[in-house]
Amino acid sequence: MNVLFDEPGPRGRRRIRIATVVAIVLGAAVLALALNQFAVNGQLDPRKWQPYGTWPMWKYLLNGLGGTLLAAGLVLVLAMPLGLLLALGRLSERRWIRWPARTYIEVFRVVPALLMVFMMLFALPRYGLDLPTLWKLVVPLTLNRSAQLAGVFRAGILSLDAGQGEAAAALGMRPWQAMWQVILPQALRHVLPSLISQSVGTVKDTSLGYVLSFAEVITIGKQLASYNRYLIQTYLVIALIYFVINFALSRLGRWLERRERRIGHVAAPADPGII
Repeated sequence: MNVLFDEPGPRGRRRIRIATVVAIVLGAAVLALALNQFAVNGQLDPRKWQPYGTWPMWKYLLNGLGGTLLAAGLVLVLAMPLGLLLALGRLSERRWIRWPARTYIEVFRVVPALLMVFMMLFALPRYGLDLPTLWKLVVPLTLNRSAQLAGVFRAGILSLDAGQGEAAAALGMRPWQAMWQVILPQALRHVLPSLISQSVGTVKDTSLGYVLSFAEVITIGKQLASYNRYLIQTYLVIALIYFVINFALSRLGRWLERRERRIGHVAAPADPGII
């Protein structure tokens, strides 16, 4: 049994495999066409790639990567506990707790993160709230990501058998004790692969920092391309950096999912939209 969606049957798995093969073939065809066009236009000239084999160039790119990882780390550190509290609020029997949590989740889950970044950049400073550049990126992404994480945590809690809470109550535990000592530890373990998947999305969302001129990978790449005029080479290298990071995270999420299944637990699947 899965937490976020039903396990596909034999026919569904066959369709997924066919779709995967078709996607790989199409992707390979597009890649071959792109490489051919690059070659025709001289973009594969070794002279244009030579700067990216030097340490000063990579040192500059790694500075941008440090900004990306810093912003993503802050968002996750803030959004995960906030998302957990929102999920608990959404499950509360008290209406005055449940409805604010539900409103928060519904609003910030559907409002585009880019729109919130623009509000932090242009609207709020007019009212005296002018945060440092880093936090103009971190705050909107935290609001957006915490609403999404709340859904993940809530699904993990609801996936557990009701007997868990009943057994805790039979042992004399209060509802809040049962939640924190019995239900949450199991739910968090079940949704861990999905939390890893959410970190992939967070890393990609930090690219919105270019709107703020925050020194993350995209901004650094833009500055490099304007300096050396190697636009395609620069952004292909940046794409490779994102690929390596997100591929490693997605593999970790899938490994955790397989591990949970092997030991007999209910595992939350990794986000199908990741690599």
